[in-house]
Amino acid sequence: MVNSLVERCFALVELLAPEASAMRLGEIAERLGIQKSAAHRMLTVLHEIGWVEQDSTTGFYKLTLRLAILGQRFLSSTRLTDVCQPALEELAANSAELVRMAVVQGETLTWISQIQGAQHGLKYQPELVATVRLTATANGKAYLATLSDHEALRIALNSPDGKSSVGSVEDFMKDLNLNKKRGWAISVEEAEPGVVAIAAPIALAEGPVVGTVSVAGPSSRLTSDRYDSIASAVQSTARQLGELWPLRMRSGTSAVN
Repeated sequence: MVNSLVERCFALVELLAPEASAMRLGEIAERLGIQKSAAHRMLTVLHEIGWVEQDSTTGFYKLTLRLAILGQRFLSSTRLTDVCQPALEELAANSAELVRMAVVQGETLTWISQIQGAQHGLKYQPELVATVRLTATANGKAYLATLSDHEALRIALNSPDGKSSVGSVEDFMKDLNLNKKRGWAISVEEAEPGVVAIAAPIALAEGPVVGTVSVAGPSSRLTSDRYDSIASAVQSTARQLGELWPLRMRSGTSAVN
């Protein structure tokens, strides 16, 4: 009973996390598959402890900034962004485009860092969301390509935008195998109109994939004649990040000891 309640509370928090605007009680209950009374009880508790706030005019609910603040505190304590920052800055400077890094969280990716390398002209500024769209973004494709065919297809189809963006299974598998063979993935105006992105997975020496890194920019500037050079630079940075990643682990361990 307790575990079920805890799971529902976290499911509620995860539901509200991607929503910048408030959500009505009925929609929350419907999307969680529970009764309105049960959803209301959870929202009341979360409101009392400062995780959720209710709009006094509409009665709709949304998360407070407490989750974001705790997330930033945790990220800061890992020193992950500090350790990886120089490599990301170098890639951004050399490519003169937007560089982003995401980390593996369960069976998905979460954005944690971005650096704008474009100094002049049109600059790509992505939508401020936490979760990476696995089937439409270069980062998502690069991550899926590190999995077995079965796992990649299962996760892709179960992702929020999976069934609408995967297309045919044959096309998905063809793209997946190509990404596996070359070690990087590309998204040409799939995630956003007018935007091209190239990404590679970040893997530790022991083998596990811990994240992805990408370069993205306007399709008018990130043209096909740049794909190979950008991909090579992204892969090089991914390897560098894979070597740096364990330093963060050891640093955290020594700090505790």
